[in-house]
Amino acid sequence: MKRTKIKTLLATNPAGQSVKAEGWVRTFRNNQFISINDGSTIQNLQAVVALNSIDEQTLKRITTGACISVTGELIASLGKGQAVEVKVNTLEILGDCDAEAYPLQLKNRPSLEYLREIAHLRSRTNTMGAVMRVRHAMAYAIHKFFNDRGFFYIHTPVITGSDAEGAGAMFRVTTLDLNNPPRNEQGQVNHKEDFFGKETNLTVSGQLEGETYALALSEIYTFGPTFRAENSNTTRHLAEFWMIEPEMAFYDLHDNMQLATDLLQFLVKYALENCTEDLEFLNKRAAEEEAAKPQDQRSELGLLDRLKFVTENDFQKLSYTEAIEILKNSTPNKKKKFQYLIDQWGVDLQSEHERFLVEKHFKKPVILFNYPKEIKAFYMRQNEDNKTVAAMDVLFPGIGEIIGGSQREERYDRLLKRVQELNLPEKDLWWYLDLRKFGSAPHSGFGLGFERLMLFVTGMTNIRDVIPFPRFPGNAEF
Repeated sequence: MKRTKIKTLLATNPAGQSVKAEGWVRTFRNNQFISINDGSTIQNLQAVVALNSIDEQTLKRITTGACISVTGELIASLGKGQAVEVKVNTLEILGDCDAEAYPLQLKNRPSLEYLREIAHLRSRTNTMGAVMRVRHAMAYAIHKFFNDRGFFYIHTPVITGSDAEGAGAMFRVTTLDLNNPPRNEQGQVNHKEDFFGKETNLTVSGQLEGETYALALSEIYTFGPTFRAENSNTTRHLAEFWMIEPEMAFYDLHDNMQLATDLLQFLVKYALENCTEDLEFLNKRAAEEEAAKPQDQRSELGLLDRLKFVTENDFQKLSYTEAIEILKNSTPNKKKKFQYLIDQWGVDLQSEHERFLVEKHFKKPVILFNYPKEIKAFYMRQNEDNKTVAAMDVLFPGIGEIIGGSQREERYDRLLKRVQELNLPEKDLWWYLDLRKFGSAPHSGFGLGFERLMLFVTGMTNIRDVIPFPRFPGNAEF
């Protein structure tokens, strides 16, 4: 008999039909009631074993974590908590689990910190199962959104010779013998003898390469891993994470802001409509976490309320300059409640400022635009005031910045001047500058950090808990 997923069985009208279910034991009570989960849903299937129908030796092997296969009749459940159950005819142990050694004892809810230490097993918990099912749904929805709008999915390189952000926090890629690297006449490492004949690194962004295809196919997007070698041990940073980066020819800054709005509202709506059970579980979990915090640190909105907050509100648009005035005159700033006080134009906004604008001042998602050029990347289009660039950030409740983007500088002379001002290596950016020589066009794009989106949609508070195997300083286990 072919296995049927538990999600399907739980939605099936019970009529005593023969079925086969396979999964991992969550609990086994009274030598009769086995709770099985196969990951297809957060709900468990109850399998009922008739007393004395299975030998004592097999019963002892039905432990939490063991993998089993049961066949039997799907009937209406006689107990509470489930609509259907399986009346077991045959039971087979597919994989034993030593109850004493098994590190995942679900009866005592393990901490998220502990679960990170056993990341190879944490996927069997309700929390991680829910998060990963939502992650899958969001990945699918991203591809659906862009595909339905005629965008082309481009795979940009993971190994690159350029630094898109100009930040320098990159992982180097080399095959040289690090104990005895070849050196040039100046005594420096001779990268000409390396695999690629030059210095290379893991990408921090697919944007620059993405632009080359936007200026040929009009509308493209990338969705892949990116890497930052920043020594940031925070709840918001990873060394390896995933980015969604659309690039669009013939889009100005306002077109860019509208696409970002449409994408975010589509994704959140998709989650609400297609991840109901998992989001209800995560909503309850987030509420328990909030209740444990001091009153003044609690969020005003629950998880589901935050999600609806995005789908049901227009995004507030305002310039960086207007935002600085609001923040400068705000009560937290005047009473010195902000950790970083706002006292002048030109400072980079912190998460506390972004959240104040969203959660306290406007009470809706916010898009800031026209930032000072000194705090933004070299490729952003310079405005006529020579002080600001056509940049935009989308700010969300509980998160702060979730999207960063801009209209790109399409004018060769202005881009070259900015590269020179920042002392960036022209030799590595020759091809990017070339785009402005041969049929340049106005174009825009943005980056959405997938794990930042996942934090928002799931209500999790640590970015290490929304990616299967987190990479951060001092940790590359599993």
